[in-house]
Amino acid sequence: MAKVDPISRFIDSIYSVLEKPVIFFREKIVEPNQQQYPWYHRKYRRVPTIDECYTDDVVCHFEANNQYTRDKLVDSEILSILRQRHEDCQIYNWEDRDVCDHLYEIYEQNAASYMAKHGDLGAYPNVRNAFMKQKHRMIWERRHGPVGTGMKNQENVKT
Repeated sequence: MAKVDPISRFIDSIYSVLEKPVIFFREKIVEPNQQQYPWYHRKYRRVPTIDECYTDDVVCHFEANNQYTRDKLVDSEILSILRQRHEDCQIYNWEDRDVCDHLYEIYEQNAASYMAKHGDLGAYPNVRNAFMKQKHRMIWERRHGPVGTGMKNQENVKT
C-alpha cells in the first residue's frame, strides 16, 4: 500500500470541510432553481396601470411609468420591424411593387395606432399624459364619433 503523507491528509480534510459543502449547495439548491434565459429576453412582470394607482402612491406611479416606457419601446420596435419588412419587400420585388401593398397597409394601421397612443406627448412623455390623451380621445369619440370622420351635426347629438 502506498503511504499517504500527513500534508496530503491535511489538505484533503480542509477540502472536505470548506469546499464540499459549497459544491453540494450549488449543485443541489442553486442550479436546479436557476432560470435559464438569455439576458436580452428578460421578463418583467406586469405592474398596475396608472388608473389602478392611488393618487398619493408614488411607487405605483413610478412603476406604471416604467411599464409605459417599456411598452412604448416595444411598440416602437414593432413599428420599426414592420417598416423594415415593407422596405425589404420593395427591394426584393422592385419590378412589381404591388406585391408589397398588404405589408404597407399593416404598417400604416400600426403606425396610426402608435400615433394615437404615443404621438403628440412631447419630448418627455409619461404615463399620466398618455392616460389623459386616451381619456380625451374617448370623450371626443363619444360626442363626435371616431376621430377623423368629422363632427356630428348638432341636430343628431343628444344632450
